Amino acid sequence: MHLHLLRHGIAVKRNAARYRTDAERPLAPEGRQKLERIARALRAMELEFDLILSSPAVRARETAEIVVKTLGTHQRIEFSEHLGTDGDLRRLIADLSARHPLPRSALLVGHEPHLSGLASLLLTGGPGLDFVLKKGGLCTLGISKLRAGRCAGIDALLTPRQMALMV
Repeated sequence: MHLHLLRHGIAVKRNAARYRTDAERPLAPEGRQKLERIARALRAMELEFDLILSSPAVRARETAEIVVKTLGTHQRIEFSEHLGTDGDLRRLIADLSARHPLPRSALLVGHEPHLSGLASLLLTGGPGLDFVLKKGGLCTLGISKLRAGRCAGIDALLTPRQMALMV
């Protein structure tokens, strides 16, 4: 299984008067432009996903929508509260593991520090790995048997700038 972790793009600034919750903040125009380049890089890498799972937050949903549109797929985006900022990583892993058939390639769109925490859990078995995905950054993990513990290796770790150079 390949698990692709994509952090959402740059969102508009926090504005309590305009957005009741942090989850309501959409992508900023700059974030949309950068995400379109990143999505073109995903297409150039010839990535295909059996599953696209996103945080329900607006900026993550919009990120997933840009990827789907750019890849030219009609795949439905699914949402998981466990990819949200308060999500439960172990429940996310359990939900993914319970899918039959297990996806060969899944794209998870979410937030920091949640995504790097997921990567750390799958790579080391705990929270000890110290790295941060930049907005629009991608981490691809190769997994032989998905479980909440050390089960993965890094296939790719790409910054938004590196992906922009691909197209």
